[in-house]
Amino acid sequence: MRVGFVGLGAMGTHMARNLRRAGLLAALYNRTAAKAQTLGAELQVPVCASLGELAAACEAVVCCVSADADVTEVVAALAPRLAPGALVLDCSTVGAETARAAAATLAAAGAQFLDCPVSGGVEGARDATLAIMVGGSEAAFARAQPILAALGRTVTRFGPSGSGQAAKATNQIMCAGIIEAVAEAMAFAHAQGLPLERLIDTLGKGAGSSWYFVHRAPNMVRNAYPAGFRVRLHAKDLRICHDMAARFGVELPVVERMLAEYAELIARGWGDEDISATYRLKAELFERTNLMRPPGERGGA
Repeated sequence: MRVGFVGLGAMGTHMARNLRRAGLLAALYNRTAAKAQTLGAELQVPVCASLGELAAACEAVVCCVSADADVTEVVAALAPRLAPGALVLDCSTVGAETARAAAATLAAAGAQFLDCPVSGGVEGARDATLAIMVGGSEAAFARAQPILAALGRTVTRFGPSGSGQAAKATNQIMCAGIIEAVAEAMAFAHAQGLPLERLIDTLGKGAGSSWYFVHRAPNMVRNAYPAGFRVRLHAKDLRICHDMAARFGVELPVVERMLAEYAELIARGWGDEDISATYRLKAELFERTNLMRPPGERGGA
């Protein structure tokens, strides 16, 4: 199967490399053409000048872009040039309604669509160990197996179009709560004067551990937050969760709290840092309290 790839960001670049290793990647397209040209030269894969050109050259297209409007734009540009029976896999994180609309657009063009958002961070994209949540028909899912196997380790179909995005929204709520808890715990530990590297090594093997604790608590120790999953992108995802819950007349406290914290980080210019940067706000809680005490009573390391 000749596979094209659209969207060469932090995740997409690694995913495209993995498709090339599997012998599937046939063409690349990126809105910023220079990125595509650089990766195309590295992988010795053709770079297309337009989405239509990519569609005409491939039997399947994998898309990994940032927002709902981007997915809608990509699908609209691909649809007229796709061959009958072509397959489009969207690994972006968008609303379930956007996924269902994309599926309808492509069905009208005789193509099949899977919403298949991913989780596992840049590390998972690099190592092809992503968890992939899929929505779409069983037939399309079966055809997509070689592509999905090249990208991830755990691949699950949850139901019809939109189900993959609903599963990803569930994941993003969990990530919000976990990263907030990790940041709060690390700020507390720092205020107690604990040796943080040893703490991470020990608690990383305990009942309270998580992927985020093991992989992102070290950011908090260094007070450096290189982008693995940017604050502004998780904020976008949580707004999707907010809107999906609002259709039931429900407000989710974890989502609302983290949206407020992310808004503060973005306002201070930290929106392109990793979401572990929420530690900045948690640490300030202890700093403000500490500064109110007499010098002889101040704690922390």
